[in-house]
Amino acid sequence: MNFTIKMLDVVALLENLPEPDLYRGQVGTVVDEYDAEFVEVEFSDLQNRTYALEALGKSQLMILHHSPLA
Repeated sequence: MNFTIKMLDVVALLENLPEPDLYRGQVGTVVDEYDAEFVEVEFSDLQNRTYALEALGKSQLMILHHSPLA
């Protein structure tokens, strides 16, 4: 299975980032890929209002899966 983070993946933070006020477990969507190591992640609330847009290392994220993995 290939679990490489890519565009439009739903991801969760693996660590606290106090400076942009983001914390482990917060969920976002990958909206841009910079290179093999970094992506732009948009964090939105339940009303779809963006509250953070951050460039993050893929090592700081995990992909969330909403269905069984084959």
